[in-house]
Amino acid sequence: MAVPSGDSLPHLRWSDTPEVSQPVLLVAFGGWNDAGDAASTAIDYLIDEWDTNEFVDIDPEEFFDFTTTRPEVRIDLGGTRQIEWPSNAFHSGRVPNTDIDVVLMSGIEPQLKWRTFCEHVIGVAKAIDARLVVTLGALLAEVPHSRPVSVFGTAYDEATVDALDVLPSRYEGPTGITGVLHGACREAGIRSAALWAAVPTYVPNATSPKAALALIQRTAKLIGTEIEATELKFATDSYEHQVSQLVAEDDETTDYVAQLEKRFDEEPDSFTDGESLVDEVERFLRDQD
Repeated sequence: MAVPSGDSLPHLRWSDTPEVSQPVLLVAFGGWNDAGDAASTAIDYLIDEWDTNEFVDIDPEEFFDFTTTRPEVRIDLGGTRQIEWPSNAFHSGRVPNTDIDVVLMSGIEPQLKWRTFCEHVIGVAKAIDARLVVTLGALLAEVPHSRPVSVFGTAYDEATVDALDVLPSRYEGPTGITGVLHGACREAGIRSAALWAAVPTYVPNATSPKAALALIQRTAKLIGTEIEATELKFATDSYEHQVSQLVAEDDETTDYVAQLEKRFDEEPDSFTDGESLVDEVERFLRDQD
């Protein structure tokens, strides 16, 4: 593996050389593209579940406004005070019991220099000879928490659409770091796709293990494997129970959720049809401040 030179990509901090062969690069950013923390929860779960090792990260100094995304102070077990900075780190590994190599990037959407930031991500993708880049995201949509999570995929060229059985992306409007990254992938000649999960609008601030689980299962299918994710299944049961309790405390919300459930049961295609979900993503992205 050829590590990019420090002169060309000075903000990459290499700590190891991963032993991977044409891996899939899975990427998730906390922030604008991550309703219910579903995408970041999914990627962090896979990092642990697949026993991956961090090998490079992107120095945050050039890409973050630290008055907006502030570093945090932590005290370790030895009583030492440490500063934790916003992290965009890459982890390498192999899906257990398969020959599928993966690299996972767990990140936070930066505020500054998006083109330069994406050049560094592409530099890692080229160095590891990634055969595909897949971003994970989540959006707020009019879906009930008590029904299966809707997940769909989009891609940015006809060959990838056909190969992965996803929808072509036709979105026009404001975009986040994932949209810029897909543009950089296209310019670099690297195939890319995006997976999106729908999170209920009435619980926008609650972490959704249910949506994270759905993203993980769809990701596994996309790369040709399976995953049990038992812990997330237990967390999903607890999430559904807690949200149901909260909904029951407000008559207006109870009626609203009942309407969504009825619509889901009577018109399931309106929640699972790819074109309809693409419309939801486009609405979600345009509505973001």
